[in-house]
Amino acid sequence: MLSSIKLSPSSFTSTGFLPNRRSIPTPQFSPLPIIKSLHSAFPTHSFSSQKPLQVASIDNLAISKNTQQRKTECQAYEADRSRPLDIKIELPDEDARLEAAKRIKIGIYFATWWALNVVFNIYNKKVLNAFPFPWLTSTLSLAAGSLLMLISWATRVADAPKTDFEFWKTLFPVAVAHTIGHVAATVSMSKVAVSFTHIIKSGEPAFSVLVSRFLLGDSFPMPVYLSLVPIIGGCALSALTELNFNMTGFMGAMISNLAFVFRNIFSKKGMNGKSVSGMNYYACLSMLSLLILTPFAIAVEGHQLWAVGWQKAVSQIGPNFVWWVVAQSVFYHLYNQVSYMSLDQISPLTFSIGNTMKRISVIVSSIIIFHTPVQPINALGAAIAILGTFLYSQAKQ
Repeated sequence: MLSSIKLSPSSFTSTGFLPNRRSIPTPQFSPLPIIKSLHSAFPTHSFSSQKPLQVASIDNLAISKNTQQRKTECQAYEADRSRPLDIKIELPDEDARLEAAKRIKIGIYFATWWALNVVFNIYNKKVLNAFPFPWLTSTLSLAAGSLLMLISWATRVADAPKTDFEFWKTLFPVAVAHTIGHVAATVSMSKVAVSFTHIIKSGEPAFSVLVSRFLLGDSFPMPVYLSLVPIIGGCALSALTELNFNMTGFMGAMISNLAFVFRNIFSKKGMNGKSVSGMNYYACLSMLSLLILTPFAIAVEGHQLWAVGWQKAVSQIGPNFVWWVVAQSVFYHLYNQVSYMSLDQISPLTFSIGNTMKRISVIVSSIIIFHTPVQPINALGAAIAILGTFLYSQAKQ
C-alpha cells in the first residue's frame, strides 16, 4: 500500500538550520532510494516499519527566508509491494531465437540431404549404364563410406563411438536388411529409369503398414489404412504405363522396400537406449554391411567379369568413368550420413515428410537430366503415389 507521511513543523527544530545558514546539499537523484532506518532519520517521529521502504516522491521541500518553519511531505511504500516502473524493457526472447536457429539448422540438413541424394542418383545411373555390375557398385559405395569414417576416427576429425559386443549383435540384423535393400535398389536402377525406381520406392509406407499389421500384430487408425489406397494405386498406375518397364527392375525396387521396412523395425527394437550418434551409427552399419556383402558380390559377379567390364567402360567413357565411380560411392555415404544426422534433430514424422520430398526432387531431376520419356498418365500415377505417401505421414502422427 502506498502511504503518505506528513511531517509537521514540530517534528523539526529550526535551531541549527537558519542561524548558521547552512546550505542544503542538493540530493543525488535516484528513482527509488531506499529508506533503511526511519528511526535514525526522524528520532522524534512515532513511525515504525519492519520492512525497507522505497521513496515514491518528495513534495514541497523548501525553506523560506521569512519563516523558520520547514514543511516536508514524503510518500513511501514497502519494498515488497513496490509498484511496477513505467519503463518498458524488451528482452530478447531466447526461446524464439533458439527455435529459429534450430529451424535453420534443419533446413540446411534437408537441403544438403536432397542435393547429395540427387547427385548420387545421377552418378550411380551413369556408372550402371557403362558398367552394369550392381553388386560391385553397391560394394564400392559401402567401402568408400567405411574408409572415410575410419580416416575421420584416426585423425580425430570425428569421435570414434564406444561400442561393445552387444552393440554389434543388435546391429547385425539391421545390417543384413540394409545390405539387401541397398543391393536390390541398385539392381533396380541398373534395369530401369531412376524415376521409375523411386516411384516404386515411394510405396515403402504400404509395406511398413502391412508388415507391422500381419507380422507384428500392430494396429493403426483408419486414416492410415486409407492413405495406402493412393500409394498402391499410384504405384500400380505408374508401373503399368512405364514405357521401359522391366520385371527385374520392378522386383528390385519392391524387394528394397520390404528390406528397408525390416531394417527400420530392427533398428527400433535393437538400438533403444544406445548412445551412438546418427553419424557413427550409420558408419558402423556401413562397415558391417560391407563385410556381409563382399563375399556375395564376388560369388554372384566375380572379379573376372569386373575386370572385363571395367576395361570396356574405361575405353568407352575415358578417365571420367573413374571419377564417376568415386563420386557415386562418396555421395552415397554422404547423403545417408546426413539423413541419419537429420534424424537426430527431428521427429520421425518430419523425417518421413522430408524423405517424400527427397523422392520428388530425385524423380524430377532424373527426368530432366536423362531425358526420360514420361507419359501424362505415368506422371499422374507418380503424383498420386507421392500424395498418398504424404497423407500417410500425416495420418501416422
